[in-house]
Amino acid sequence: MQLSDAQKQVDEWIKTIGVRYFNELTNTAILMEEVGELARIMARKYGEQSFKESDKNTDMADEMADVLWVLICLANQTGVNLTEAFEKNMAKKTNRDATRHLENEKLK
Repeated sequence: MQLSDAQKQVDEWIKTIGVRYFNELTNTAILMEEVGELARIMARKYGEQSFKESDKNTDMADEMADVLWVLICLANQTGVNLTEAFEKNMAKKTNRDATRHLENEKLK
């Protein structure tokens, strides 16, 4: 699936089931909340924090999908084509970092 297809699918869901988009500021706050939920799982699974009983049934993939969902909502609201943006960003990183990481002593 292209990101543009995901954008269309989210937009259709919002218009038929979700009633309307939350405003951009609300969605930005929701995005931060979802990233925080993912960070909690990461800190417990890969970091030094232990799982609380209430965290034991969390699904990291689902939390990542929640982050993606809200990011797609924001892209739709602000007119960003995520497929084009991602392709452009990959090209930028490829050109900028062609040798940067290979030359980084910390990564060897």
